[in-house]
Amino acid sequence: MNVETQQFLTLLGRAPARMTAEETSWVLRCQVYDISALIAARLLRPLGKPAKNAPKFFATTDVLKLAEDPSWLAKMTAALQDVWKGRNQRKKHRSGNSLG
Repeated sequence: MNVETQQFLTLLGRAPARMTAEETSWVLRCQVYDISALIAARLLRPLGKPAKNAPKFFATTDVLKLAEDPSWLAKMTAALQDVWKGRNQRKKHRSGNSLG
């Protein structure tokens, strides 16, 4: 977030109505690249129906509610662990085949 945006939001006195994927990742304490995995797992829904390669925006009120829900946070954590476990297994499998 640039300084001008931060100053404007401070003057406004409230959060913006929608957040970018980067801002959403800050609130959820995950990486920006994890947001696409959460969308694929149907745990997070972008606003509207953006194209696959279009920027995604999320309703601030929805994200803040999710961030306060322990059961949703547990699902999010499990989903991200599954994604990374699968990626690491595929990477390990590929490197194992190249040695033999």
